[in-house]
Amino acid sequence: MTVLRRCAWAETDPLLRAYHDDEWGIPEHDSRALWELLMLEGFQAGLAWITVLRKREAFRAAFEGFEPEAVAGFGKRELNRLLGDPGIIRSRSKIEATIRGAQIYQQMKAAGEDFGAFAWKLAGGKPLRNTTGQIPAKTALSEEISKVLKKRGFKFVGPTIVYSWMQASGMVNDHDPRCFRRKA
Repeated sequence: MTVLRRCAWAETDPLLRAYHDDEWGIPEHDSRALWELLMLEGFQAGLAWITVLRKREAFRAAFEGFEPEAVAGFGKRELNRLLGDPGIIRSRSKIEATIRGAQIYQQMKAAGEDFGAFAWKLAGGKPLRNTTGQIPAKTALSEEISKVLKKRGFKFVGPTIVYSWMQASGMVNDHDPRCFRRKA
């Protein structure tokens, strides 16, 4: 029987293992999915990713499937509903940042700008492979992308969050060299 080698962080929990094997680091180009990932990475700020991952389905239900058009229209009633939802991370600033992020997404769309194409252009257009053997918390590129996103009005998009988003969305391949997903 062949044992699959994974990144060490994915061996600690079955949910992390499934996330690693099926999603993390696979290049994602869909605009809505990239926006959802960026928003969820923002909710992770100060917390462990497993916390967000365990609440992801509740987040999806609470935020209308992370459909930017729906979330962009959230007002005070929806904000209060979200603040009272025990299934999600009830941070007012993170919830407000997600609503604002949806509005920015919609503004980009109305201007003919595709969020997925925008994100991948910022990242250089193709997946980057980390060859250092070390996984950084941030890079010069994530700092640059962070600045661009902040200039657009996005919140919770510091360089560390942006680098995590780049890893999750496959913009950068940070799989361990022995991991079966590294070459996939």
